[in-house]
Amino acid sequence: MLKFAIILEEKTPPDRRVVFSPKLLKQAKNQFPKAHFKIQHSDIRIFKDEDYQQQNFEIQEDISDCDVMIGVKEVPIESLIPNKKYFFFSHTIKKQPYNRDLLRAILDKNIELYDHEVLTNQNGYRLVGFGRYAGLVGAYNGFRAIGLKNEIYNLPKADNLPDLNAMLAELNKIKVPNLKIVLTGSGKVAYGAKEILDHLNIKKVDVPEYLGSDFNEPVYCHIDVLDYNKRKDGTAGSMSDFFSNPELYESDFWRFAVSSNFFIAGHFYGQGAPVFFTKEDAKTPNFSIQYIADISCDIAGPIPSTIRPSTIADPIYGYNPNTEKETDFKNPDAITVMAVDNLPCELPKDASEGFGEMFLEHVLPAFFNNDKDGVLQRAQMTKNGKLTPKYSYLQDFVDGKN
Repeated sequence: MLKFAIILEEKTPPDRRVVFSPKLLKQAKNQFPKAHFKIQHSDIRIFKDEDYQQQNFEIQEDISDCDVMIGVKEVPIESLIPNKKYFFFSHTIKKQPYNRDLLRAILDKNIELYDHEVLTNQNGYRLVGFGRYAGLVGAYNGFRAIGLKNEIYNLPKADNLPDLNAMLAELNKIKVPNLKIVLTGSGKVAYGAKEILDHLNIKKVDVPEYLGSDFNEPVYCHIDVLDYNKRKDGTAGSMSDFFSNPELYESDFWRFAVSSNFFIAGHFYGQGAPVFFTKEDAKTPNFSIQYIADISCDIAGPIPSTIRPSTIADPIYGYNPNTEKETDFKNPDAITVMAVDNLPCELPKDASEGFGEMFLEHVLPAFFNNDKDGVLQRAQMTKNGKLTPKYSYLQDFVDGKN
């Protein structure tokens, strides 16, 4: 019998998500009879303790007899139980300095860490994540900001709504103004945002038509890296070449910056890639972007108006391109910015159910089939108090040298 614990989320601000909903956990138990699940008591989880009890799961404060601890966000150092296996988003793989002590503690406590972010298949594609929900909520929040800035409609906050269906129902009540919308990215985040655009029946147009035409209706153009970057030497680029040699490329986004009102940023931005536009670009009279839903939310990165993350409580701010400073988003000179960095938290029920389906399909079987596809092996960051070979690049980070 292998004992799993669904652990309490303790990070501040509170996160109501969970890896398994009660119904999906029941399905997991039926599928893997040798798995035993305990639920750590929580007052904040989107599913109540009683919801799990109704599915015959026990609620415990003490989960120290479990083998595998499954959570969402970083676990506080003082709550880590030595000699256990842990699954959560550790936010350490990019050497994030604010979690250096967490990784050190994981090693000191002889914990086996499996980071959700590096649960991948044999081709390197991620198996679990909340990206779709970040895209859904991010695009919704962008349209909400446009309504508030122009006082043309008033969408409620997503986190005040019970679920995705309720959020889509609110979108059905609005009339989208005549906008030209550019959406970047090719992953789950971008396609989540695209779901919102398609739900609103906004017409999709290709790049030449988008750049060369005016429209009397809202339209969007969905672009990928070779649409907004080009090789400096003028030769044809490729996706693999761009990701291998980003320094050989320069931004080609300006043609979209002078053609678009609303920029939905759903891309992954890699170190060394060109920025989309500069602070100086945003000062020019023909720069036409007025609203940015920066779902990617890279601070001081490729989108200079994203000067800080915003919060679920206060999701919108203004960026004055002339002063390069934050201002009221209703200021006529401001670019309206939505840059919430924990967007899936606004749809905790749907996000949890979607994540659990992926975890049940791709990860849980590995515990009972000798990890035949290497899912656990690839995601195991620490073992026996040391970094595993794949993650040994983090040693200088742990040692405080980087």
